[in-house]
Amino acid sequence: MGWVRKIWRVGRAAEPAPDSPAPLPNVPAALRGSLQIRHVDAGSCNGCEVEISGAFGPVHDAERYGARLVASPRHADAVMVTGVVTRNMAVPLAQTVEATPRPRLVIACGDCALNRGVFADAYGVVGAVGDVVGVDVEIPGCPPPPERIIAALRSVTDR
Repeated sequence: MGWVRKIWRVGRAAEPAPDSPAPLPNVPAALRGSLQIRHVDAGSCNGCEVEISGAFGPVHDAERYGARLVASPRHADAVMVTGVVTRNMAVPLAQTVEATPRPRLVIACGDCALNRGVFADAYGVVGAVGDVVGVDVEIPGCPPPPERIIAALRSVTDR
């Protein structure tokens, strides 16, 4: 029972919330407050995935701002895409976005998703996410830190 007393004594161990970013003007009102996100790795080096895990982990806790990762595009409000779009992932990415109910957002996370990054001239690359599907929210960085990911999500949820 000593661990229960320690929990009460220590309290919440999450990072304090930074100042709220300005809400994005192009986000439908139906998506404010809560955002269910389906993540798609279209061909990344997994650097962005590590940072997304950090953003949704116990220290940064993105869920307290109304963002949550879900397992199916049918349950999602947004699709977060990391990495360049490879030849093998162009059609599955488009199908995943199409399977997400409207209104929906597409979030491009990381420099590779935004402008192909270091993989710009690779033979298996179709292009950036914006070359395959429309992008609503951009998160720059290689990889973007959890604080930047959370700031972008908070600009959507307005929390």
